[in-house]
Amino acid sequence: MYKNVVKPILDRVCASVLLILLSPLLVIGFFAAAIDTRGNPIFRHTRPGLNEEPFQLLKFKTMRAEFDANGRQRSNMERITRVGRILRNTSIDELPQLFNVLGGSLSLVGPRPLQMWYLPHYSDEQRKRHSVRPGITGLAQVSGRNSLSWTEKFELDVQYVNSLSFWLDVKILVRTGKKVFSVNDVNSGTSNTMDAFVKKDDGQNQSST
Repeated sequence: MYKNVVKPILDRVCASVLLILLSPLLVIGFFAAAIDTRGNPIFRHTRPGLNEEPFQLLKFKTMRAEFDANGRQRSNMERITRVGRILRNTSIDELPQLFNVLGGSLSLVGPRPLQMWYLPHYSDEQRKRHSVRPGITGLAQVSGRNSLSWTEKFELDVQYVNSLSFWLDVKILVRTGKKVFSVNDVNSGTSNTMDAFVKKDDGQNQSST
């Protein structure tokens, strides 16, 4: 009842309220990203949602083009702009995802939507993370964020799916509010973004180096 009926309704109601309350930050983020990237400030990326159905995830742009004017490929750390780093550390870059919640492709709480090309690499247990709508925040994000290994993240995602309840969502949202005011765990320790997910031949997941 909660998962299929109550949760989607609460998501849309809360997203509507948050869009109104956070509209000043949305406006600031929009113009800051537009000026910083000198173009369209909205980043759209196809991600797998409920039952692995693809949708367009919305974020404010925080990175430069992959290649510089000389054709040299930039690293992720080089690509993140100064303004982009601020948007990421304050989670303002995630605010456009409230529109995803209104549209029903995202939930406020759930496993984070990852890359489409990760799908073939999941174990059967890890694939359970797609049996619920992905979320703006989730159990893994409030338990360590990018400091966790992929194996730990997926374990927490599946734990969330198996334990999904109203009070668990409330607990995660409260912890998310506290995390927003801290930059701890934003980085993986080797870069300003999480290392890409890969799968070892022995079936164990790890992050690439």
